[in-house]
Amino acid sequence: MGGQVNIGVVGCGAISAQYFRTIARLPRLRLVAAADLDLDRAREAVRPYEGVEVMSVAELMADPRVDVVLNLTVPAAHAEIALQAIAAGKDVYCEKPLAATVAQAGEMLRAADAAGVRLGCAPDTVLGTGTQTARQAIDDGLIGRPIAATATMMTPGHERWHPNPDFYYVPGGGPLLDMGPYYITSLVTLLGPVRTVIGAANRTRSKRTIGSGPRQGEEIPVTVDTHVTGVLVHDSGALTTLVMSFDGAATKSPNIEVHGEKASLVVPDPNRFDGPVLMSKVGQDGWSDLPTSAGYIDAGRGVGLADFACTPAGTEPRTGGSLAFHVLEIMESLLASAHSGASVPITSTCARPRPVALLPSENT
Repeated sequence: MGGQVNIGVVGCGAISAQYFRTIARLPRLRLVAAADLDLDRAREAVRPYEGVEVMSVAELMADPRVDVVLNLTVPAAHAEIALQAIAAGKDVYCEKPLAATVAQAGEMLRAADAAGVRLGCAPDTVLGTGTQTARQAIDDGLIGRPIAATATMMTPGHERWHPNPDFYYVPGGGPLLDMGPYYITSLVTLLGPVRTVIGAANRTRSKRTIGSGPRQGEEIPVTVDTHVTGVLVHDSGALTTLVMSFDGAATKSPNIEVHGEKASLVVPDPNRFDGPVLMSKVGQDGWSDLPTSAGYIDAGRGVGLADFACTPAGTEPRTGGSLAFHVLEIMESLLASAHSGASVPITSTCARPRPVALLPSENT
């Protein structure tokens, strides 16, 4: 798209504030409309930003000013809202995961293709200087041939701080579907697509207690696995060991490590845009910081929306639907493997996303 891109957002919950702050400082994006089941919540969310009209979802879909629908609804509603936007002839950018199920995501991709519109999806943290600097180190051969990686996320659960954490513990949620997109998208960016997975999973409690907000002390049911582990076999032959858990108090494990024939890397938290990249060469004592060499500088949530909206026609966006679909299939297949005890082949693939040169985020 040339010139300024007008954004209409559906869903004005907790994550929307981060998107709105980023949109406000990126010159290529302009927030023009907002919709939510609770219109008062939408009005409060956009109050700091002039010229944003609050309206119903149907009105937003019909608004000719809206170029891209930013879908920030809960995962269970991603497909419904995205399909409405596609039917209205609008590009769609979803918060992660792309949908609650692979079947829904497939329907979204087919509808977008048939309508001639584009589908994109978070996370965009992989476009920041942390993951991109690590990716450049791998591409430049600093670690030699990648052999393996580890990825670890361990937390007691989001109900401690989130006032309405119900959706984390129903299908479409859980540690894998919630946090896995950050880690697996980074791993595909670093090591390429995945061809097979094997997993194991369990859950420790049937109920969780909300720890903050007006519902503090209320118990909510848990209907998904809350500790998931597995191995991803990449097309390159590299093996990733993955642990995603809402059942542990803490961990000292690096979020992501990548090991090659010549050296190992510590990659920053994939839930953040920046952070130090550490490398240790074979025979070296300790770790050294790599200079920041790639990625959008000072990025925030929404930089992927800008990158998506401004990608030329005919070029796959870095945060495109095929990548998000591949990541979702990996996660769904890990859970299927955990319940069957057998490895599961991944039927989809995607191009390894294009690297990001070292640029200010305002240059998206």
